[in-house]
Amino acid sequence: MDSMLYLVDLFGTAIFAVSGVILAGRLKMDPFGVIVLGSVTAIGGGTIRDMSLGATPVFWITDTTYLWVIFITCLTAMLLIRHPRRLAWWVLPVCDAVGLAVFVGIGVEKALSYQDSYMVAIIMGVITGCGGGIIRDVLAREIPMVLRSEVYATACIVGGSGYALALMFGCHPSTAFLTCIVTTLILRLAAIRWHLSLPTFALDR
Repeated sequence: MDSMLYLVDLFGTAIFAVSGVILAGRLKMDPFGVIVLGSVTAIGGGTIRDMSLGATPVFWITDTTYLWVIFITCLTAMLLIRHPRRLAWWVLPVCDAVGLAVFVGIGVEKALSYQDSYMVAIIMGVITGCGGGIIRDVLAREIPMVLRSEVYATACIVGGSGYALALMFGCHPSTAFLTCIVTTLILRLAAIRWHLSLPTFALDR
């Protein structure tokens, strides 16, 4: 189970890096800019989480496999993904949803290993899943996707809450972890399939 989770975590890291590469390509960045944008997207959230929790050194310093995955992914994507529109529209969002769900579960789990507050753990789960994308969009001078109407951060919050509720009802931590991943994934996939979004807040001029 742990080895499978680790592989899925690396898969999510690669997918998040690809999303950074695609945005960098649309902005016509040089190779260094591509790697920077891919890196912050892939490990930015986890880095913020570890620094907030005082978990030093941060995870990618302890395990440099994450850095190699990002570097190889960025180079491969720069060579192969010249026309991202030729990919089926659902491929990247679905892969992103899998990575997001795993990131949230890992974020909540790690936060609970350092402190006891469920609320803090849920927030750390959201940061792990969404933090890298926020940094990516800010660097690209775009409004972060999680601040718009798309059901993305909301799926993380509900998934993290599912983790906490499962523990409150006495479930085994592994069951709570799977509950978080499945809940987040189902909500995110439903949002992709049926284009679900939250109502927007707009003031009359």
